[in-house]
Amino acid sequence: MASRRQSLGLAAAGLAGGLLALRQGRGLILPSATAAAKPIELLLPGALTQGGWLRGRTTGQALSLDGRPVALADDGMFLIAFDRDARPAALLTAQLETGGTAELPLTVAPRAWQIENVNIARRGGGPTDDFMAIRAPELARIAAARALQTGAQGWRQKFMWPAKGRISGKFGSQRVYRGEPGAYHSGLDIATGASGTPYVAPADGVVILAAERPFTLEGNLLMLDHGMGLNSAFLHSSQLLVKEGDVVWQGQVIARIGMTGRATGPHLHWSMKWGDARLDPLLFTGPMV
Repeated sequence: MASRRQSLGLAAAGLAGGLLALRQGRGLILPSATAAAKPIELLLPGALTQGGWLRGRTTGQALSLDGRPVALADDGMFLIAFDRDARPAALLTAQLETGGTAELPLTVAPRAWQIENVNIARRGGGPTDDFMAIRAPELARIAAARALQTGAQGWRQKFMWPAKGRISGKFGSQRVYRGEPGAYHSGLDIATGASGTPYVAPADGVVILAAERPFTLEGNLLMLDHGMGLNSAFLHSSQLLVKEGDVVWQGQVIARIGMTGRATGPHLHWSMKWGDARLDPLLFTGPMV
């Protein structure tokens, strides 16, 4: 199964590279030909904050963020992002053609997360062996999907809302049980009031995972690669309308909202990651209007 998904991803990469190249200029962020060259330049808009992101360009041959390599496009453009719990200081380093380096210190602004203190003990115990026998392959499949590199160019775009409705769950919100923190909410929940509401691709991408049957927690899970290590996951769908390897365009209907998996009502849980960093989708779209 893994080799099949890898081949799907590689096949999609060639298709994505050709088709997406034809769409450059249609909502994509491209470097200015007249801008003065700088070793590292950050572009607006962006969100230099926990759960946020930045685009930029470099004239360097390689780039790293806090010592970890950052992928570069052929035009020198790049994307970086910051985890929900990112430290306040980060450092971009470019390796120059001259053999030297250029550094750009970054200050990552903290966020005031929605924290709920509850006067009950956190539920004890861990997952059972029977549960993990089912869950472990699901987690492995998710990890394998996120490792695929498809050449998608959606990372260059301003993202749109996949659906509009009530925000029923905020990214980063967390409960604290008698002083013991629980897991924070890793995505954004959009409730439209009913199952079956269609939702769209927030940016161009390639389908890297389309669950054939519901996952234990995520239900009918759909994942898109937007390129440069940036990906979206959509949980609890009632129906998926695309398959693994499909190239999708921003605004294309890709699935329908539901309540499969662990969900108490119909809603779309949208989560985003860049590498290991969990990101706030709201910082990619701006407020819902």
